[in-house]
Amino acid sequence: MPPLRKNPFLLAAPQRPPPVEIPAGNTLPTPIQNVATLIIGAGLSGIHAASILAQRGEPFLVLEARERVGGRILSPEHRGYFPDLGPSWYWPEINPRINALVRELGLAAYPQYDAGYGRLQAPDGRVATISGYPMEPEGWRIEGGMISLIEGLRRSIPPQAILLKHPVCHIEKKSGACLVSVGVLGQEPRRRFLASRVFLALPPRLAAASILFTPELSHQLTQAMLGTITWMAGQAKFFALYGQAPWRRAGLSGQAFSEHGPLGEIHDGSNHSGQPFGLTGFLGFPASQRKNQEALTQAILEQLQLLYGPEAGQPEAVFYQDWAREEFTATEYDQRPVREHPLYQPPAGKTHIWDGLVWFLGTETSDELGGYLEGALASAERAAAAAPRA
Repeated sequence: MPPLRKNPFLLAAPQRPPPVEIPAGNTLPTPIQNVATLIIGAGLSGIHAASILAQRGEPFLVLEARERVGGRILSPEHRGYFPDLGPSWYWPEINPRINALVRELGLAAYPQYDAGYGRLQAPDGRVATISGYPMEPEGWRIEGGMISLIEGLRRSIPPQAILLKHPVCHIEKKSGACLVSVGVLGQEPRRRFLASRVFLALPPRLAAASILFTPELSHQLTQAMLGTITWMAGQAKFFALYGQAPWRRAGLSGQAFSEHGPLGEIHDGSNHSGQPFGLTGFLGFPASQRKNQEALTQAILEQLQLLYGPEAGQPEAVFYQDWAREEFTATEYDQRPVREHPLYQPPAGKTHIWDGLVWFLGTETSDELGGYLEGALASAERAAAAAPRA
């Protein structure tokens, strides 16, 4: 797909509250913990970087704001199946890193089901049967969901090296190190770390909008970070699971495209080895129109029934994930879903700042398949190879 054009306007940096002065003697300063490498973010790029350092025997800590690892990889369990509410596919022909990692971790994978006819829903709601559109190149899913990549990499990482519920709010350049604060800006930090180097494994826009940098980053770099679209941040995804697959019996692939909604794009999301079978799709409405999840779910089930028959309107389980409402994924600039894949690269062409104290990781910083899982791995390997060992 053609890349999106750069924003023709400058994005305003978010307003941060001024620091609160704590009267002397009222509160003891938060102790500082020394660490060689601090990885901020436990998505695929951060976890992959951690696994590389672990294999090299280098000391590190991973700070993750959420209560879980994985970032935008989210695969809840249902009857032994793990539907993907974040990224779902990889492409073996063009994703050599992911393909190699799947084999290295001993994971099983299977091609996206696309046999049969597709469905097309016109703006007025009328439905037509159309020829199917198989993926080119062929997309594959992973048994156990994409979270299997994260869990597989975690096996090489000491459990105590990953600290959950640790949102970073401030990174301050010191003499040959970075002082990293965890907590809420304007309040006494919950924890502080002095790191010889920092791997910033967050989407650049999220980092610029949620972390205070001292000294301030240049205007050019800040604007580049804020202008970097966070992939999937404006999207919402729906998953319905069934005991049977009535669409397959009817000769349909499960693929559908709709100009009516609520789902704009639908695919078969079934378990490869049998039950449960699934239909999954992306909401076609912007975040501002996705406030009533219960009403949206009912409307989606009515749409699936219209597309695939009465049984499709009665799933045994449904899952809904609106990434635009995830504070550790989306910012105020991410409320509109992106329709075309951006052309990603390191922000303002920089892979690191502050004389190599802070390195940019994350799929949005990769100029090699940025936005995809492959880009996340590439960015982690780039930083781990180029950054001087702490």
